[in-house]
Amino acid sequence: MDFQPLDRKFPFKGVEAIDTGALETFPYEYPGRRIKVEIGTSEFTAVCPFSGLPDFGTIRISYIPDELCVELRSLKYYLLSYRQVGIFYEHLVNRVLEDLVAVCRPLEMTVEADYNVRGGLTTRAVATWRREGNNQKTS
Repeated sequence: MDFQPLDRKFPFKGVEAIDTGALETFPYEYPGRRIKVEIGTSEFTAVCPFSGLPDFGTIRISYIPDELCVELRSLKYYLLSYRQVGIFYEHLVNRVLEDLVAVCRPLEMTVEADYNVRGGLTTRAVATWRREGNNQKTS
């Protein structure tokens, strides 16, 4: 049998489809009291920018708020806007980090993407941001 692979690509959207307008915040009522907020979902999906096939993984966000916290419902809508966006893992964590830092202006934040095995390879990408002059430890 003579196998001929199909050079198939599913359509997907570009990064302009990411809905940063969905992100909302609320005031942190204890400014000056450092806490670490940890958020995660194992239901994250975006698509491969080569094939358009879905990539599934876990997203973890941890941050130390200053004056604002990310509202969780809005974060879910924001993350869902990636469902049909073609984006590399390395770019994804940086984009999510930039968008969340812009909206809630934390003292520090880390975004981790831990993708499901694909082709026998696991991939984990981590991006971190820290406000300059912010060297205090979290209790």
